[in-house]
Amino acid sequence: MTNLGRLYPLIDDVQLPDTIPYSQVSSWELRFLYLLGRHQLAGKDRLVELGSGGGGSTYALALGLRDSPVFDERTGKLHAYDFFHVGKGTFATEKFFTSGAKPEGDNSFLNDFRGRLEPFLPFLEIHAGDLWQTSDPDDHTPVEFLHIDIAKTARVFRCVSERFLTRLRPGSVVLHQDFAGPRLPWLHYSTGALLPYIEIAGPPVRSTLAFEVIKPIPEDVLKAISEDSFTFDEKLALISAVQERIDRDHTGGIPFKSVLELAKAYVAHYDGRHKQAWSIAKPLTSDEYLSRTRADHFEQLRKAAVQERKAPGRRSPVARIKRLVRKAVRR
Repeated sequence: MTNLGRLYPLIDDVQLPDTIPYSQVSSWELRFLYLLGRHQLAGKDRLVELGSGGGGSTYALALGLRDSPVFDERTGKLHAYDFFHVGKGTFATEKFFTSGAKPEGDNSFLNDFRGRLEPFLPFLEIHAGDLWQTSDPDDHTPVEFLHIDIAKTARVFRCVSERFLTRLRPGSVVLHQDFAGPRLPWLHYSTGALLPYIEIAGPPVRSTLAFEVIKPIPEDVLKAISEDSFTFDEKLALISAVQERIDRDHTGGIPFKSVLELAKAYVAHYDGRHKQAWSIAKPLTSDEYLSRTRADHFEQLRKAAVQERKAPGRRSPVARIKRLVRKAVRR
């Protein structure tokens, strides 16, 4: 059993308070966060949550830290990063407001977040706004814990990679909360690149993959991740390597081998290879879980393939722009 794996048998016995804020994270993931705070984290290095949302995950982790025999609330800090407002590009829901709906003329739920997390404010440091603006490029403090629930776009993941992954050390714990999201393949192939230097805790806890760094991560690997410099074939191979390590989540409900195969289709889609993307995705439409939960994904990929067949040899404007950006970044 892995170091983190010893927490799995305890998940079902955790009783979280009814006062825990609304969260888009499952109850299993919230309990796992509590256990990490209670039994795993010391807080001597940075504890970072990227994408705190309405505060449910922050609350669960902070409660565990408060119950920990080793975490010192006087010196330890939990850093919570988020836009803390609703609107285009934030991926936030109005349910993060205490009233359950956005007040007239106010997009920010920061005060609601502070109110919910009031018991933990003495050791909670809140960073509100765009991650590129609220994170410090000159901060090289080691990160003991990194919860990533913010990398919904490649742009944000680059910030995560440059400013947080580079601060991981042996013993650091990382949670990828969106690992069941096929539209975020950068999470999957970057994990493949990290496999020689990490130990996966066990089956994902619902959509969260947990791992611990066990060896120093070479700078060239971190640079390749942050610059997204892997070739198309390398990305597919790296995802395949992850598929060899994980199957279903710990409840048996999410078939990760199929999820990751659909992520490969999105690697092709984002590279402008729409017919190839659909050829990867189409066989997966028979998967019960994916057909039930990812119908919109299949439709997006199918439509792009149809459009490519109608205009053979032409890449979409978005794909052409992305290819130009990648070339510029690699220079």
